[in-house]
Amino acid sequence: MSDRIIITGISAIGFHGVYPEERIQGQRFVVDATLSLDLSVPGANDHLINTVDYSKVVELIHEIIVGEPFQLIERLADEIAHRVLRTYSLVHSIEVTVHKPDAPVGISISDLAVQLTRHQ
Repeated sequence: MSDRIIITGISAIGFHGVYPEERIQGQRFVVDATLSLDLSVPGANDHLINTVDYSKVVELIHEIIVGEPFQLIERLADEIAHRVLRTYSLVHSIEVTVHKPDAPVGISISDLAVQLTRHQ
């Protein structure tokens, strides 16, 4: 499937991490999501009902970032992917990247991220 909806830079404060201070202080997480689905019908008829309302996808991802804390960003990315796939049956697959730019790794970095792909 070559049709995609690409959403980048969903940013929110979450409390994900292995270290206690991460779960107390929180930190910024940034999520990118690429949804693969057939856009030929909405492209032809211009009706929102035939596609995915990306504003609702953004709200869902934001809710997951600020919601239940996970130790690993791998788990956060997996939860985002599975929740989007369960919620939107039109989506064939999703690629999720979770950025943790302020990860406490002891050395200055510009970003740390995990990326995964899941299919219906």
